[in-house]
Amino acid sequence: MSNSVFQNVILQLKEISDRTFGVMDMDGCVVSSTDVNLLGERWSDAALKLTGNDHQPVTFAQKTFRAIFSAAGYLEYAVFCTGDDEQAKMCCNLAYIALNDAKNFYEEKHDRGTFVKNIIMDNILPGDIYVRAKELHFATEAPRAVFLVRQLGHGDVATVDVLSGLFPDKLQDFVVSINETDVAVVKQLAGDPAPEELDAIAKKIEDTLHNELYLKTVIGIGTVAEHLRELADVYKEAQTAIDVGKVFDTEKSIINYENLGIGRLIYQLPTTLCEIFLTEVFKKNSIDSLDQETLFTINKFFENNLNVSETSRKLFVHRNTLVYRLEKIKKLTGLDLRQFDHAIVFKVALMVRKYLSSREIR
Repeated sequence: MSNSVFQNVILQLKEISDRTFGVMDMDGCVVSSTDVNLLGERWSDAALKLTGNDHQPVTFAQKTFRAIFSAAGYLEYAVFCTGDDEQAKMCCNLAYIALNDAKNFYEEKHDRGTFVKNIIMDNILPGDIYVRAKELHFATEAPRAVFLVRQLGHGDVATVDVLSGLFPDKLQDFVVSINETDVAVVKQLAGDPAPEELDAIAKKIEDTLHNELYLKTVIGIGTVAEHLRELADVYKEAQTAIDVGKVFDTEKSIINYENLGIGRLIYQLPTTLCEIFLTEVFKKNSIDSLDQETLFTINKFFENNLNVSETSRKLFVHRNTLVYRLEKIKKLTGLDLRQFDHAIVFKVALMVRKYLSSREIR
């Protein structure tokens, strides 16, 4: 429990009363007070008198105390204010309500956040998830999305605070620091959202970090988890989205796992198998024998759905010129890109080559 939480509430109480308020711990040490001169003083006798007290104000040494008990029922803290009259008791009770609520909120928020982090990091057994969720009054069955925010270049410690402000519902949404560059946002959703809604949330995260901290980020989005136990898998999907996107969608800053397509399959293949595939496809000449202009033509042809007329228009070349280039590619590789089956093989081969290049394998 952070003493700064108590101090923030104590300072607000100072504005509504001229009495001195404070908090001492179970050993009688003053950990927070409107009078800074009291900080660090030890009132062991007062703590002893409060032990076993049944939630009633206690007067001692011209001060009024009220115990704050832990969930297990032992004295954890005590709030106090100066004076032993009826008004002092009333002020002490009001301070107790404010401070006890602040303590409960802090602990619930802290415990829930730690719980969620343990789930996504696979640091908790599946059977324990149910038990812990029940203790924390945590809904186990609710749609939740995981957004993995990776900061490029350098990490900023303020990222967690900025994202926490962007998702203020501390009981349903969680911002979890993973390492120096990665932050996970676990957001509870209403109903079954469309992929566009998840992309919109990710875009909002990206814009906020760019505008407030001038950060460049890449954001991976997993599928929607319907149960708490699925969060670990969804988090891994968000990681995969970033890793695969780094190879096949380098121009994108927001990558959805559901949109990875065949790139997700290729990324999981052994590199030796990929090399064998390229060797078998390009029996005549290696794919590396194609120059940059030819590769650019091929990619444009794919972008325009194998339409010769549309591709020639986009390339600002005559239709016959494009046909000549395609014939040249057929002669070099043995694949006619105007045939759908050949085009699929060539497209996969280009992606495999790109994957191997990312692994620094030639």
